[in-house]
Amino acid sequence: MGKVLVLALAGILAALLGERLVEFRRKLNGSREVEPVELPNCHLIKGIERGAEDIYILPDGLAFISSGLKYPGLKSFAPDKPGEIFLMDLNDENPRAVELRISRGFDLASFNPHGISVYIDKDDSVYLFVVNHPEFKSTVEVFKFVEDENSLVHLKTIRHELLSSVNDIVALGPDHFYATNDHYFSDSILMFLELFLGLSWTNVVYYSPTEVKEVASGFYSANGINISPDKKYVYIADLMAHHVHVMEKHANWSLTQLKVLELDTLVDNLFVEPYTGDIWGGCHPNGMKLLFYDPENLPGSEVIRIQNILSAKPTVTQVYAENGSVLQGSSVAAVYSGKLLIGTVFHRALYCEL
Repeated sequence: MGKVLVLALAGILAALLGERLVEFRRKLNGSREVEPVELPNCHLIKGIERGAEDIYILPDGLAFISSGLKYPGLKSFAPDKPGEIFLMDLNDENPRAVELRISRGFDLASFNPHGISVYIDKDDSVYLFVVNHPEFKSTVEVFKFVEDENSLVHLKTIRHELLSSVNDIVALGPDHFYATNDHYFSDSILMFLELFLGLSWTNVVYYSPTEVKEVASGFYSANGINISPDKKYVYIADLMAHHVHVMEKHANWSLTQLKVLELDTLVDNLFVEPYTGDIWGGCHPNGMKLLFYDPENLPGSEVIRIQNILSAKPTVTQVYAENGSVLQGSSVAAVYSGKLLIGTVFHRALYCEL
């Protein structure tokens, strides 16, 4: 009888494990291949060799690019080199990426930049917020951009127990922001189990010097976050769920969900056009290839554009798609005056003229 019970339990466990494997592969779009969608005027950006995980473009065409992310479970082509912030002036005829100098006193050796955002103050001061993972922990670094010197002056490091696994950020003022936590756990093994088991435990946190609180929860893997031009709505990409959530922002900074847009791709970071309100997403068409990197079966890239997201039937357009031969693992797409920048988690970056 005991052996029968053991066999029965083993069979149940095997069945449950098989079901989770099938579901995990489905969530990663493990069987998806994309047909190429090419853009005619594109070239790789010289000097960016280790990723351009997030991009923020100022209204005057200056683009900040975070590069060199090391993230548990993902490929890195230079794991021992610190990260960098690049600047591109998209008004130049042939824009190039220039590494920004960072002020003394900041620990450059452990700099591991992830998502970025910018707040422009009333006096036109530009504050750059950078999600950082020194020693694979999470902090938010606040810099002041000094354009004449192509430099960043480090102002403060923000740590908080609610900012435990920060992925992306949207600045709301010189010292407050929304941030996504993409995992509940911080241990790399538990992080993988969390994804494998499909636990919807990730969230969005509001931070200010006087108040820190969870404002939205229940996401499978909260990732990119951005805000509408009128500051009334917040958009959140749930990577593994293939969703973009539209949240209404309230006076007390809390968020309530208005709608969910379902997609057939893993949406990473979100860029919002300031004049049209269109949302551009850097996406992973097949997350299995991203998570289990194989140089013989490279992760592809995809860019989508979402128009009229508040309407009953938003328009979703696939702008760019590629199988990894040019660009591996696209994480962001940002536009300015007919120019498109496509960044990646750990690979190159692409400049296109639309």
